[in-house]
Amino acid sequence: MTKDKESITRSFCFVYILTLIVGTIIQFSDESEFAVDMSKMKLTHVPKDLSPKTKVLDISQNYISKLHISDISYLLRLEVLTLSYNRLQCLDFSIFKFNQDLEYLDLSHNQLQKTSCHLIRSVKHLDLSFNDFDVLPICKEFGNLTQLNFLGLSGTRLRQLDLLPIAHLHLSHILLDLEGYYAKESETESLQILNTKTLHLVFHPNQLFSVQVNISVNSLRCLQLTNIKLNNDNCQILIKFLSELIRGPTLLNFTLKHVETTWKCLVRVFQFLWPKPVEYLNIYNLIIVESIDEEDFTYSKTALKALKIEHVTNRVFIYSQTVLYTFFSEMNIMMLTLSDTPFIHMLCPQTSSTFKFLNFTQNVFTDSVFQNCSKLVRLETLILQKNKLKGLYNIGLMTKHMTSLKTLDVSWNSLEYDRHDGNCTWGGSIAVLNLSSNILTDSVFRCLPPKVKVLDLYDNRIRSIPKLIMKLEALQELNVASNSLAHLPDCGAFSSLSVLIIDHNSISNPSADFFHSCQKIRSIRAGNNPFQCTCELREFIQNIGQVSSEVVEGWPDSYKCDNPESYKGTPLKDFRVSQLSCNIALLLVTIGVTVLVLTVTVTALCMYFDLPWYLRMVCQWTQTRHRARNLPLEELQRTLQFHAFISYSEHDSAWVKNELVPYLEKEDLRICLHERNFVPGKSIVENIINCIEKSYKSIFVLSPNFVQSEWCHYELYFAHHNLFHEGSNNLILILLEPIPQNCIPSKYHKLKALMTQRTYLEWPKEKSKHGLFWANIRAAFNMKLTLIAENNNAETLKK
Repeated sequence: MTKDKESITRSFCFVYILTLIVGTIIQFSDESEFAVDMSKMKLTHVPKDLSPKTKVLDISQNYISKLHISDISYLLRLEVLTLSYNRLQCLDFSIFKFNQDLEYLDLSHNQLQKTSCHLIRSVKHLDLSFNDFDVLPICKEFGNLTQLNFLGLSGTRLRQLDLLPIAHLHLSHILLDLEGYYAKESETESLQILNTKTLHLVFHPNQLFSVQVNISVNSLRCLQLTNIKLNNDNCQILIKFLSELIRGPTLLNFTLKHVETTWKCLVRVFQFLWPKPVEYLNIYNLIIVESIDEEDFTYSKTALKALKIEHVTNRVFIYSQTVLYTFFSEMNIMMLTLSDTPFIHMLCPQTSSTFKFLNFTQNVFTDSVFQNCSKLVRLETLILQKNKLKGLYNIGLMTKHMTSLKTLDVSWNSLEYDRHDGNCTWGGSIAVLNLSSNILTDSVFRCLPPKVKVLDLYDNRIRSIPKLIMKLEALQELNVASNSLAHLPDCGAFSSLSVLIIDHNSISNPSADFFHSCQKIRSIRAGNNPFQCTCELREFIQNIGQVSSEVVEGWPDSYKCDNPESYKGTPLKDFRVSQLSCNIALLLVTIGVTVLVLTVTVTALCMYFDLPWYLRMVCQWTQTRHRARNLPLEELQRTLQFHAFISYSEHDSAWVKNELVPYLEKEDLRICLHERNFVPGKSIVENIINCIEKSYKSIFVLSPNFVQSEWCHYELYFAHHNLFHEGSNNLILILLEPIPQNCIPSKYHKLKALMTQRTYLEWPKEKSKHGLFWANIRAAFNMKLTLIAENNNAETLKK
């Protein structure tokens, strides 16, 4: 947006050639292994330890006075060699005979007085300028350099046929160093240059222009003169010199560089060039001396399209600025550039102007420039970078009558907008507006051209984009980088936005809805922001990760976490956090469901296994044991008083009393039954526990009736608990009647386990098998009868 149109349409030929040369060097320099830079190292000779693979070698600005064939003969791949600014006095080109790939050879700014003619045919760029040659160092062998396109030469004298050996070559650029040129008084020399597109002549920087030489060139397109020092007396010498050079109709670009002149002489040069075929006139580093007075100038029809003057030093301190400004404002050309000058103003043309492009970069213009100017109706591009502009409201008024203005660049000023200034008025055709590097705030969005398509607000003081702003429905590109924005914009006011540059702001939690709101986005650059890597960022990362890398510029390298500290520097693409920890509602639901499931499960298990019943049993067991520990020592002494404690259902008491007990007592076994051995006054539970502990065995008579008796289950529980507590095997299970598994309640899981894991004695219905049953009962008691007897005897002796 800020580049001059002439640099886009028709850049100078010498710039093109220079770019081509530099591009060649950079191309090779990209591979560090093949490029060697040893400039400014105070070398006196070429180093011997260079890699044979070297392609680019820069040993400029050293103290090398001589080259030998051994210095570079082994560099067979050498393509670029820079030896400028050394102390070479003579050179034999035959030392390059092994460097058949050499294309670029710079020997400028040495002390060469003599060279040989054995040149390398592959060379394309040969610079021998700024040396001490007496005559131009051209010999017939130069005619064999068929690939040569740049040639730099030096000489103190010129002869008409010096360049005849290369007349048939189609050179692109010839540089003639004439700093040391001198000619005898009243003697005019001639030099014929048959073929070149660009001619660059360099004169002595501290001498008045006095060259008496006729130089003629066929088909010259670009001419550059450097070091031109003029006064009112020798001004005509330059004009006469130019008359010889600009005789043909082909010259398009004319450049003067490092010019010191009077205003009067400068106007005369302009007047000379005005009717000539020159289309682009450029003056760099202009110094104006003596005085600035009004000079006659005829703005006749001209081929000139663009005038560029950059870096003006004005050594005239008292003069009429109107004279200076009027001279430029009335020019009938399309493009005018006056940059880096001391101009504080520019006048509005008096008549309808032909200007389409105006560039006044780096002046000291204020808001008053071009106010109420209705003559710039053809102006399409206006550049006012780096001036003293302050009020955005005034800039809008300035463009009011510029009905063709499309591009306005007012960057690098001190622009600000106060909404109390009133509604802004802009030229209706402005499509590109550069407001970067000012001091604008959020209010700028209330003062913009309604049809702007490209808006640059880089490096301002914008903190947010207000929701209530004017609709910029035509806006396609927005640059708000390097501000203080905390959020991505909503495209509600930018319905056509396709390019957004918003990096280097203060965006920590960008909205995940951005891509839904801005569906026409084709390019976004939002990196280098202080992203806060928390749950809120997850959806944005997911959305941006689904967009093409061609759309999201800098992804993923420029998108990194800034906080919390544990994630600092982590690329957003590698940031991971679970959805559960980020969604509070989901987390609460998950916890609630888990607790509910756990509660239901525990409740079901409690119901299935009758957990409350077991808790009561544990509590009663614990209480009973606790009371037992508090009894006197003599009561605490535990002895086995019974061979067996029998647990049975009252419905099975007939079998127990008529069959089981009589048989056991007949075998001299002491049997504990609850109806005769429970101690009155103690609780049933305590009696059960005491009887079980004082009995060597616990016999359980199992039947469907047993299953239905809760007291039987108490006795079974305490007996089983005692089995693990005492570490003995004291359970005898007698199955009086079969018990189907599906008839056993779920809370009797211990009974199920005992019947599955332990051997039980089944009461046979056939009398013939009763003998075997009683034999098994006796076997369960025989092993401990002696112990029971001893315990009983010991108890008798104590009494």
